[in-house]
Amino acid sequence: MAVMISHTSNAQKFLEDASGLTNSAGNPRVKTLIHRILCDSVKIIEDLSVTPEEFWRAVNYLNVLGVRQEAGLLVAGLGVEHYLDLLMDAEDKLAGKSGGTPRTIEGPLYVAGAPLSDFEARLDDGTDLGVVLFMQGQVRNTSGEPLAGAVVDVWHANTLGTYSYFDTTQWEFNLRRRIVTDANGRYRFRSIVPSGYGCPPDGPTQQLLDQLGRHGQRPAHVHFFISAPDHRHLTTQINLDGDRYLHDDFAYATRDELIAKIIFTDDPERAAAYGITGRFAEIDFDFTLQLSDQPKEQQRHERVRALEG
Repeated sequence: MAVMISHTSNAQKFLEDASGLTNSAGNPRVKTLIHRILCDSVKIIEDLSVTPEEFWRAVNYLNVLGVRQEAGLLVAGLGVEHYLDLLMDAEDKLAGKSGGTPRTIEGPLYVAGAPLSDFEARLDDGTDLGVVLFMQGQVRNTSGEPLAGAVVDVWHANTLGTYSYFDTTQWEFNLRRRIVTDANGRYRFRSIVPSGYGCPPDGPTQQLLDQLGRHGQRPAHVHFFISAPDHRHLTTQINLDGDRYLHDDFAYATRDELIAKIIFTDDPERAAAYGITGRFAEIDFDFTLQLSDQPKEQQRHERVRALEG
């Protein structure tokens, strides 16, 4: 029979003391969070009869997770990052905020300070011999009006499924740019068709997913931050139609409105119009932003990001 002591007054006082609730120093919000985490943790230990061996395996797992810097990957893989989106969607519905391009997860691989261009840019540095991609679209508000001067902050993986800066074989801003829309709210860029990718097979995230009977694969996708004065900041990504994992994304980021049709062509005349030869791909995708007069909503959520701050 499992022994339950978390409900006793001695145990409750112990947890309050451990989380700092019995002193006047420190941060009240942190104390509240830690107290809840401690209380829930000991309940899990009791309710599921967690053994000392299981407990210390979990502690070691956290050590390995930190060494491999996969915490951001794990919260995506367990759906926690997507759950934050679901909560924000529910909050918007309750507040009567509707319309616009749907949000979806940021992921852990953004790098601040990518080069800024007017209207158009080339994202790749020419070293990856992938299929050339031309993408264009318009940024509008929910009334359909074009948003001139909006910033389209875009980043994606290469054909090996790796991201610049984190993959030190690439220039730190390869496949990363910020593009300012023109007077008609339009943007366009040249890049390469990204590849989907999976969690490192020897890493702690995939190790846990194996225990859950789940894969760690993502479909090919392109990340975006879209921002404009007096509008809500948008964190989103498009997933490319036809990918094997389009509706089986381990990070739960696919939304039907964010599936982008990608058209491949071998037409030499169309290629020549772009100034290239050979096979290439095209994507047209527009973004719609909600109006907002709240400065906090106009900014991306604060978190630790590479080269930010």
